[in-house]
Amino acid sequence: MSGQNQAWVSDTTYIRTGEGWAYLTTVIDLFDRKVIGWSLSETLKAIVTSFAALRKALLNCPLASDQDLIFHSDRGIQYSTIIFLSALAKNNQIKQSMSRKGNWHDNAVAESFFKTLKTELVYRHKYKTENRPESQFINI
Repeated sequence: MSGQNQAWVSDTTYIRTGEGWAYLTTVIDLFDRKVIGWSLSETLKAIVTSFAALRKALLNCPLASDQDLIFHSDRGIQYSTIIFLSALAKNNQIKQSMSRKGNWHDNAVAESFFKTLKTELVYRHKYKTENRPESQFINI
């Protein structure tokens, strides 16, 4: 990518806590591989995963009026729900792209980020609660 806000990738990963699972969704700008939006939630509902992370990314990195963006993700249900598709439809600058069925390589940047995060941080700690998991990840 030759500049920011041209292509973003997104995915969700699971993090085990003492009370169950926490779900981390990120949006990464392919230009510099910076996490520009994220959500940490107790459920896989799109409103608190994909939609929340996209909203945060757009707040952190607003699109210029003449800018087009490719938003790429896997085929997870969070990226094909009415609330998420409506959010994309309201912004005619964003074109959705999805990985081919069963091909995780298509979303390699997001997958690689999660592998590094889990190897260097998540697998080295035990998280007691999922009630406010973002407080346990404050330094990410």
